[in-house]
Amino acid sequence: MIEPEFSIGIEEEYLLVDKDTMALAVVPEGLMADCEAALGGQVAPEYLQCQIEIGTKVCATVAEARADLAHLRRTIRDCAAAYGLTPIAASCHPLADWKDQHHTHKQRYDQLREDLGGVVRRMLICGMHVHVGLNSDALRADLLGQLSYFLPHLLAMSTSSPFWQGEDTGLASYRLSIFDNLPRTGLPPALDSWDEYQRSVQALVELGVIEDATKIWWDLRPSAHYPTLEARICDVSPRLDHAVGLAALIQALTRLLWRLRVRNQRWRRYDNFLVQENRWRAQRYGTTSGLIDFGRGEIVPFAELFEELLELVEADAGVLQCSQAIESLRGIMTTGTSAERQRAASRAARDAGADGEGQMRAVVGHLIEEFSADL
Repeated sequence: MIEPEFSIGIEEEYLLVDKDTMALAVVPEGLMADCEAALGGQVAPEYLQCQIEIGTKVCATVAEARADLAHLRRTIRDCAAAYGLTPIAASCHPLADWKDQHHTHKQRYDQLREDLGGVVRRMLICGMHVHVGLNSDALRADLLGQLSYFLPHLLAMSTSSPFWQGEDTGLASYRLSIFDNLPRTGLPPALDSWDEYQRSVQALVELGVIEDATKIWWDLRPSAHYPTLEARICDVSPRLDHAVGLAALIQALTRLLWRLRVRNQRWRRYDNFLVQENRWRAQRYGTTSGLIDFGRGEIVPFAELFEELLELVEADAGVLQCSQAIESLRGIMTTGTSAERQRAASRAARDAGADGEGQMRAVVGHLIEEFSADL
């Protein structure tokens, strides 16, 4: 079997905030024009007028993806500065009210609002999507169910949305609570072949329920436009190094599963009922509590699971030359996820005498600093 290239691409969604008030701001037409002039098709409006989306080129290596993503982040930041705005990479704005936001008037977004009603109005959330290139549809279908096992682990490390409308939700990723209200979300179903996947999609298309597979928003899906598996589970990461580290881990896990396939082996596929429990634990606790190891039949501390993951992908990360990027995730294990760091910023502001709103503004200020920390 010819080894896939395991090319990689990263998409991120950012929120634009006013530098002085820390409140969300509508992306000005001039700003979008400036970004498009600088970045071409790598930048686009998102569903809400306060959001902007970027995407790297198809990259052969994680190092190439990091360089491109750093360029995209810097360019958005620098273009926004001319308008008194700045981007943050967090999956929820700590203070904003979704009822005050308006969607971007674009045919696709107008249709989403019509089709999905009230649930899409609350979509004041941002995520990160990672594409890994594979060389056959059959391979994409085979690895889909196996890679799903690791989605809770990825979510746990990426969590960046503990606050919603000025309140601590008690969750590490409140984003998923919003996103899961949409249809065709969550863990991908157990599919045995590419043909089964196509038949399922075509059934909905022929009924007029969806136009195409782009309206399927699973945590992991075969891309409708590219020969990739697209991991969509992660909250967007404030820190560039963490975003790249998560993308590298996804790439290495994909190669690990391919390598098992070549040896007539595979990762055990557990029922979604069980994997969903880990997904919830990751959503609720991030890395501060353990996930269930179904083989061992026990809840294992996340720090231990992290070390197991690194050992598991060591050989593949070496081949893909992304070991250093994955090692950067140790920063999450030592300083906490973004959700934990945001809560720390809130506590520090509270201890300094800030009221509730002041604490949330302090969190936004923290996120602004983190956006540029690794650039």
